[in-house]
Amino acid sequence: MSYLKMDRIFIKILTLLQKDGRISNADLSEQVHLSASPCHQRMRKLEKSGIIKGYTARVDLSKLRHHDTVIAEVALRSHNIESFMQFELYARNHSRIVECFKVSGPFDYYVRFICKDMEEYNTLSDEILSETNAATVKSFVVLQHVKEFTGFPLNELIEQTPDHIDG
Repeated sequence: MSYLKMDRIFIKILTLLQKDGRISNADLSEQVHLSASPCHQRMRKLEKSGIIKGYTARVDLSKLRHHDTVIAEVALRSHNIESFMQFELYARNHSRIVECFKVSGPFDYYVRFICKDMEEYNTLSDEILSETNAATVKSFVVLQHVKEFTGFPLNELIEQTPDHIDG
């Protein structure tokens, strides 16, 4: 696997885009101290390499309607590849499941749900038990969202090492 060589300018571009994906190329190039054309070329490299997967808007759902967030630990009855594939297909295709992680430990998946209310979540958890290979769904209702994901701490995570080659 080849990596795009990350230098301080690439990291700065990514950091700024995580904060504001709608930043103009002119403003971005000014903040990373490049002219507009090389800055744009670097953004295209980041997109082409798949490092930038897309652009989205962060929506404050609470401003639109009441909702409940539930985090659940899901353990499967059997641990064969078909069971994992079935559950993962179910999770990918269910609109109320907004995040799903396969994890190690006493359960198999960590799942985040966004539901209209607890009645909807109750129906959904029953559906998971009846339509997938799930043995248990241990639920935790979110009382308060303390810290929202706003991007990765790139300066802390990315070291400029020789194994990062031009891609």
